[in-house]
Amino acid sequence: MRGHRCCFTGHRPEKLLRDKEQITEDLTTAIDNAISDGYRTFISGMAMGVDIWAAQIVLKKKSVFPDLHLICAIPFPGFGFRWPSQWSDSYRGIITQADLVKNLSPAFSYASFQRRNKWMVDHSGRVIAVYNGSSGGTRNTVEYAQQNNVSCILISV
Repeated sequence: MRGHRCCFTGHRPEKLLRDKEQITEDLTTAIDNAISDGYRTFISGMAMGVDIWAAQIVLKKKSVFPDLHLICAIPFPGFGFRWPSQWSDSYRGIITQADLVKNLSPAFSYASFQRRNKWMVDHSGRVIAVYNGSSGGTRNTVEYAQQNNVSCILISV
């Protein structure tokens, strides 16, 4: 199963140096390539920015490729509910269309984010990362994937 799963990691909007349109274009290309390579299940960590955009792209692709699946890996219940309405509305819309919503921790903790990221990598054969090289969760996820010989497609910002 892992060989047919691909997860996303990336920075929140304030850390991105390119605009949403450029990044979503690169994400679309990376997702199209993953589909061509046989990936059928995509896992989003559902954070603001890259994770939300990637999930939205996968959901659009499902109309053309009905055998695609979206898993939303949530660090804890209620994650995303207190964001600005634009992001919270997108989050809730994606959750309702997901094939599976996986809560990785019973409640908020800083460790719940790392637990989510490791779970996504452990259940994927490829990581698509929008990454600027800075420290944080995206770097940790990319490094964890590389340490575990999981293929990483890096999209620079």
